[in-house]
Parts: sequence; C-alpha cells; structure tokens
Amino acid sequence: MLFQVYGDNAVYQWIGWILVFCCLIGANELARRTKTGGVIAFLIVPAILTVYFITIYTAAAMGADWALNNPTYVHMTSWFHYAKLYAATAGCIGFMALKYKWGSIGKSHWFKCFPFVIVAINILIAVVSDFESAIRGWGTTWISTEGVTLYGGWHNVFNGLAGILNIFCMTGWFGIYASKNKDDMLWPDMTWVFIVAYDLWNFCYTYNCLPTHSWYCGLALLLAPTVANFFWNKGGWIQNRAFTLAIWCMFAQVFPMFQDYSVFSTQSVNNPNVNLVVSLIALVANVLALGYILVRAKKQGVNPWLQEIFKGTRDYEQAIARAA
Repeated sequence: MLFQVYGDNAVYQWIGWILVFCCLIGANELARRTKTGGVIAFLIVPAILTVYFITIYTAAAMGADWALNNPTYVHMTSWFHYAKLYAATAGCIGFMALKYKWGSIGKSHWFKCFPFVIVAINILIAVVSDFESAIRGWGTTWISTEGVTLYGGWHNVFNGLAGILNIFCMTGWFGIYASKNKDDMLWPDMTWVFIVAYDLWNFCYTYNCLPTHSWYCGLALLLAPTVANFFWNKGGWIQNRAFTLAIWCMFAQVFPMFQDYSVFSTQSVNNPNVNLVVSLIALVANVLALGYILVRAKKQGVNPWLQEIFKGTRDYEQAIARAA
C-alpha cells in the first residue's frame, strides 16, 4: 500500500480524507460563485494571516515562549509552504482579475498568459524542492526543517524532470475566457491530457517530499478540483486547483496538528523503492502527454503554446460553450 491507513486510527484517517475532500469542494464553490466569496478568501484572509505570520516570527525572534511553541512556528517552517501559499494566492487573485475583468490588466490580451506563468512558477517551486531533496539525501535520508525523514535519490530527479515537462504540456496560453455568468475563468485547451499528467506528477511530488501530508495534499487536494472539472465545472480546472490549493495551504499553515499529530495523521510507507515506481509513472505520463501534444500540433501546423490545439475535442467544446 502507498499509505499506512490501517490499525486503530484507520477509521479516523478515512473520515479525515472524506472531510478534507468534501470541504475543499464546498469552499471552492463558495469562493468561485460570488465576488464577495473570492475577495474574502483570497484578499482579506491572506492579509490577516500575513500579519499573524509576521507577528509569530517577530515574537519568536524576541524569545517569546508562546511564539516559539506556536504550532505554525514549530511544524510549518519550510520555505516551501510559504512559497506555495503565496504563489497559489497570487494565482487566485490574478484569475479573479481575468474573470471579472478588473482594471486595464483584467481586460488586456497580454495578461491572458498570466495563468501559464503562475502555474509554471508553482510547478518550479515543487521541482526545486524535489531536486533539493535529491541533493541533500542522495542514496540515504535527511531530516527536513520540520523533522520529517526524507529519502533522496533518482526518484526526486525523475519527478523533477516530469515537472519540467509538465510545464510544456500547458497549451493555448492566451486562450483564457470568462464564463457567461462570471463564475469561472476558463482555460478550454487545458484538457484531461494535461490534468492527468499534472495530477500524477504533483501526487508524486507530495509523496516524495511531503510523506506525512501526502494522504491529504496529494490525494484529496488533487482530486477535489479534478472531480469538479470533470462533472460540473468544465474548463475551470486551473481555477479550481488554485482556489483549493490556496485554501488548503492557509488551513494547513494555521492548523498543522490536523496532519502532523492527531488521530487523522497519516504517513506514507516512505519506501524509496515505492517512491521510484511512482516517480517513473509520473515521468512516463508526462513524456506521453507532451509527445501527444507535439504530434497533434504538428498535424495542425500550429504552435501548441500560442494557439489552442484541442479544438473539436469533447473537453474543449464543452468548456468553450460556457465562455461569454
């Protein structure tokens, strides 16, 4: 098995997973359906949390016991968590600017490539983290700043390469639309080809580098936006992903005990051989996805990154039908 979901806490682990999955879907719906919901979730709450984080670290630097023992300070010190939180939040704000056409930026054509840029940055953050683990623990283990034992090796390299390839699996960078009712920013050319390749790569990243969190941030967090896209929000996957990721990062940063030391905590098996198999699957999936994209682009005689190449497919047509 990939995770240690057996024993006395197994029922709580499964309940925890279902709760996270359902709550993320619900929170995404609240944030996407109204401008007020989005502003509260991605402007007001992050501003409050920024003050909270600065206060904690300032007080900790001054030796205050309450700050030194604060769960956020003790368990969520890695640069990765903060980079991911603020990069995801920046994506959410940019996506709202595009779907609501805020200011001259939200109405401009050049800004339509923002989703590609911010997603690429998010992917590269994880790629750097994978390579960091490979360098620090090559052929052995190393202890992260949060006290988690990580293996370093070829699995990190393979998945890091999968992440780089995944960036080039994003097509039709300027094919960004707002839905008719302004609920969603749509990227119709981001079809199942990219989504499956991304989900496999990102799951593998969390499995390699976040073994104590992957049960939630590698499965529930990835499946929530994917399920929404496939069943009722066609074309809105990247918005779903950004919204759920930012919301989860905020929750996890403030309440790390849920994943780290409660009845809901779930460890991966943390076996380098399992990591290697998962990483190879992610790499092969992204090689195949990029190959398919390049073949399709060649047949159409277009640049797959500057033009949309999935016109005529079921996913694309269902998504574009929702566009204003």
